[in-house]
This record gives sequence, C-alpha cells and structure tokens, in this order.
Amino acid sequence: MFTGIIETVGKIEQIHELEGGRRLTIACPFASEVRKDESVAVNGTCLTVIAQTESAFDAIAIEETLSKTSLGALSDDDFVNLERAMLAHGRFDGHIVQGHVDATGTVESIEQLADSWLVTIRYPEAYSSNLIPQGSITLDGISLTVARLTDKLFTVAIIPHTWEHTTVQSWQSGRRVNLEFDVIGKYVARILAGRS
Repeated sequence: MFTGIIETVGKIEQIHELEGGRRLTIACPFASEVRKDESVAVNGTCLTVIAQTESAFDAIAIEETLSKTSLGALSDDDFVNLERAMLAHGRFDGHIVQGHVDATGTVESIEQLADSWLVTIRYPEAYSSNLIPQGSITLDGISLTVARLTDKLFTVAIIPHTWEHTTVQSWQSGRRVNLEFDVIGKYVARILAGRS
C-alpha cells in the first residue's frame, strides 16, 4: 500500500525488452535501501524489486501491466515518480493508494496561475462514476484532489512543492498518465451497480 506522496524522482537507466514485458533499471537515491521482493510504485504502478545495486534497482513490467499503464512508453533517461510502500507506523499523508492502475488518461492542458498550476486530464468516460469533485485521484503515483469535473475531463491543482519534486513539471499536452481511482469509491460504485 502507498500514500501517493512521491518520495523521489528516479531515472530510467536501462530498459531490457523481454518476450512480452520489460525489465526496467531505475536509478534513485534509495536504491541501496530496498531489497528483493519489496514493492515500489513507479509512476503509480506497483512493481516488485528483483535486483538492486547501490545506485539502481530492477523491476519487471509484465504484459498485463503494460496493457493498463503508460510504462510501455518509457525510454532510457526518462524520469519517473517513485514511492516505497508505506510503513505501518508511518504518518498517512496522502490517501489510500494500491499501485493498481485502472487506466491511463491524457494531459489536455496545463495552465499556470500566480502560485499554482491547473492540469486538465481527459479520461475514459467509463470511469466517470469513480470520480467526485474534491475527491482523491492518483496521477502517475501522485495523490491529488479533483478540482473540476465533467464526464470526460477532470482538473487538478498543483502546488509549487509538487511541481518541483515530481515529474509534473515535464508534462505536456498529449502525455499519457497513469490513473488510479480512489479504492473506496470503486467499491461503492461496484456495490451500487450490483444493486441496479
């Protein structure tokens, strides 16, 4: 389980294409502290560490993961948001994030305001029941709040700290981002759909 509070930005050091998946080597400051079998959220996607050195760790994105996320579009030297699994005795700063990406959305626009940015995302309309105004949403692993909402678009407000310490500052219109909708909302929507 994660919180959506990005711990650091890592860099894709190398990608090995497998028969159906991809093995990612990711350079990051906490690489020496992780162990094999540990979970790390990479752009919001829960991956398992399979190897590590003092400066990087390896994880595999299998076919199922690549079909639901934007990890297949990553290239060498790309930057990714990273978060290690939450400690049981830690402070819960974001919201409940599983690292189970539901779908991808597309950056529609980025508007700079005086002290913040508004990022508008186009998302699959089939997921409209999973979003509410002022509800939680995870974009590339970042815990954010829905500021504005329609059936096809939602907007989040980005504070300067998030802009400076995540990959958001490199986003441009047309970029695909990983979406994870609030897990509690997903259960509620499933229950209500079953009743009708």
